[in-house]
Amino acid sequence: MNNNKKQPVTPFGWAIKQKLVERQLDQQTFCELYQIPPSRLSNLIHGTRKAKRHRRLVSQYLGIQEES
Repeated sequence: MNNNKKQPVTPFGWAIKQKLVERQLDQQTFCELYQIPPSRLSNLIHGTRKAKRHRRLVSQYLGIQEES
């Protein structure tokens, strides 16, 4: 049986999604362009891992203000 429970999206995750929509990029294309593992982007969107280095990179690439 496939127990596929989705984690809720964090405020930072919504910011990522919004910026991707504004740039007309899907997550896969964004990851390919910037060499970010798709699993890391997912971790950031759902808050399942800190992934500080990738969080910083994604913030820079998308122009998202990071909360301290």
